[in-house]
Amino acid sequence: MYKRAKHEGYTLSMILRYGPSEGSRVKILLAVFVFSSLIPFPLAAQTAEEIIRRSEDRIKGTTCSGSFVMTVVTPDYTRRMEMESWWVGNEKALIVIRAPKKEAGNKTLKIGNEMWMYLKNTETTIKIPPSMMLQSWNGSDFTNDDLVRESNLVEDYIHEMAGEETADGEACWKIRLTPKSSTAVVWGKLVYLVRKKDYLPARVEYYDEKGKLMRELRFSDVKTMGGRTIPTKWTMVNRVKPGHRTEFQITRIAFDIRIKDKIFSFQELERGS
Repeated sequence: MYKRAKHEGYTLSMILRYGPSEGSRVKILLAVFVFSSLIPFPLAAQTAEEIIRRSEDRIKGTTCSGSFVMTVVTPDYTRRMEMESWWVGNEKALIVIRAPKKEAGNKTLKIGNEMWMYLKNTETTIKIPPSMMLQSWNGSDFTNDDLVRESNLVEDYIHEMAGEETADGEACWKIRLTPKSSTAVVWGKLVYLVRKKDYLPARVEYYDEKGKLMRELRFSDVKTMGGRTIPTKWTMVNRVKPGHRTEFQITRIAFDIRIKDKIFSFQELERGS
């Protein structure tokens, strides 16, 4: 019966029921179990957009508040600033400089697509036009767009898998982001490396409209902070000016917290804190 079932295409359950003895059936079941355990189950296919979304969610959250130290390094000088910030997604942001003393109290506010800067020494508020979003923020290698998260990497770009690459010893997905024709963004192309093991960003390359590499953002010092495992050091390397870079170090951070709306108001912006 067992031999006939094998040739006539009987199912495994039929063979086990009508064919060999009970001891042989146990052996067959064990063999099937061992063989099947060696075959890896296929992972659900992920799109490039899904990978970018997960990576962005890892480091942003729906809301975020924290303290940071920014160090601007050039061949001629090094400059250090301490700041405190509040964000609500890509919609709202407030950044307050706490040190050095001569710049303490200067603030940057973003609501929707609009951005303002408050200068404490002169008690003046300046509106930043969209044409200046690519300009340096406070003399750093980060732009106004970077600090207030004007661009949305998920919604403003088309995402394409561009292969795989290793960054700091970690296997990464390599994803190409090109701006949608319907959105106004400041870069011609981005290349984003996402670590496979935890979806953390590893590196982002920024290209102008002519395809020239302008700068590179490197993520490092992965630690658990604010209940999440995140890269706590972000270094923006200027590829146009050799020897220029800006290091952004997170010293305290909290995610998905309640932030009062009044934080993102002109009253708060112009309050002399």
